Amino acid sequence: MGFFEKLKQGLSKTKNSFDEKINNVFSNFRKVDEELLEELEEALIMSDVGVETSTKIIANLRNRVKKEKIEDEQGVREALRTEIKEILDEVDNSLNLQTTPSVILVVGVNG
Repeated sequence: MGFFEKLKQGLSKTKNSFDEKINNVFSNFRKVDEELLEELEEALIMSDVGVETSTKIIANLRNRVKKEKIEDEQGVREALRTEIKEILDEVDNSLNLQTTPSVILVVGVNG
C-alpha cells in the first residue's frame, strides 16, 4: 500500500469517526435548544476540531439559529455544515515552496 493510500485510509477513519459523533448527537435530537448546541460543541471537541474552533463554530451556529429561526434537524445540520465550511475557507492553505530545500511538516493528533 502506497503513501497516499495510507493517507486516504487514515482520513477516511477520521471522517467516519466525526460523522458518527455528530450523528449520535442528532439521534437524541428533540428540539433546537442550548443542550443540543452544547452536545454538538462537545462532539466537535471530541473529534479533535479543537476547543477554540469548536467554540467559534457553535457561537456562529447559535447566532444563525436565532437569526434564521431554525427549528428542525435538517436546518441545524445545514447551518453547521455552512459554519464549518466558512471556517475552513478562512484558512490560507497555499504552500510556499520558494526556498530550497523546502520542508513540509505534517502533524496529526497522535504527534
